[in-house]
Amino acid sequence: MLSKRNAVANLAVKDLKAARKFYESTLGLEPVGAEGEELVAYRSGQSTLNVYRSKEAGSNKATAVTWAVGNEVKKVVEWLKAKGVKFEHYDMPGLKLDGDVHVGGGMEVAWFKDPDGNILNVVSG
Repeated sequence: MLSKRNAVANLAVKDLKAARKFYESTLGLEPVGAEGEELVAYRSGQSTLNVYRSKEAGSNKATAVTWAVGNEVKKVVEWLKAKGVKFEHYDMPGLKLDGDVHVGGGMEVAWFKDPDGNILNVVSG
């Protein structure tokens, strides 16, 4: 039943104002809905990303959101770097670091964090 339904990503943040600046000004997402000072919904392709205020923000130590950008990983990384985004570098088996992009096995991926430490990435494919 759920396999044919869209899923929504939910990201907890402590400071919704700072999060809005990051997701709108830095990532270029446009809000499509809001619930006061508690939640902002963004459309990203055919998906929805809910950014909501929570005291548990930043406690996830794994990737929370992935954007599949095809063969434009390096282009997106440069665009984000120009907006001040800092990229994370991980020791990943089978992947080598090429600048800020991890490359290997026919894949390119770059990880970065939002102001609350939520881990986000862009990946080829």
